[in-house]
Amino acid sequence: MTGRLRQPTGRYGGRSAEERQAERRRRFLDAALRLFGGTPGFRNTTVAALSEAAGLSTRQFYEEFRTLEDVLAALHLQVNDWAEEAALTGLAGAAGRSLEERATAAFRAYAADVTGDPRRLRITFIEIVGVSERLERQRLARRARWIDFICAEAADAVARGEAAPRDYRLAAAAFIGSVNGLLHDWSSGWVDATLDEVVDELVRLLLGAIRPADAATDAGTDAGCDAAPDRGPRT
Repeated sequence: MTGRLRQPTGRYGGRSAEERQAERRRRFLDAALRLFGGTPGFRNTTVAALSEAAGLSTRQFYEEFRTLEDVLAALHLQVNDWAEEAALTGLAGAAGRSLEERATAAFRAYAADVTGDPRRLRITFIEIVGVSERLERQRLARRARWIDFICAEAADAVARGEAAPRDYRLAAAAFIGSVNGLLHDWSSGWVDATLDEVVDELVRLLLGAIRPADAATDAGTDAGCDAAPDRGPRT
């Protein structure tokens, strides 16, 4: 099927067509979180199975999405939005505090969000990988957004005199790779540590990359992420 079916218009049962559409979409994404993030996983889920889990018809599926890959793409973005909101909330709660306290608060909130539901962890680190070039571009674009998030915090730390002025984009990319690998291994039971221990280790890694201001060796480099052109994520 090359496109979505046309959707009904007008009010029904006291709700507008837009409200009914949003409800159907939410039900499909909720069902996808259960099936893609649990059993049987994205690659073994069918449109019929997803529709049944959502309590909707396959016709209604095609009114909202073209393919199951579209559902996974939407779910991946939603899970990342939840994690970003958690990190921002943690950061806001540490406003005015030191770099170490801000980094710890933001990352602890992020980790609690993505590990609090193992299905979100699986969507973020497992199911999205290797599906298609399109989803790989989306995954890398979202990673680039996290890099920007870290670089913005680094730039603020430089302005407060807590970090050396340099380009932090490469360090941020390396940190995100460490986060992905360690949280995946921890969730799989391959790392014998508590979540707090994992978070503390990753925060130490991040703080080690954001050098103290008195350790700068290239004071002429601009702060944050503007010191080098943004070439985008590399494959």
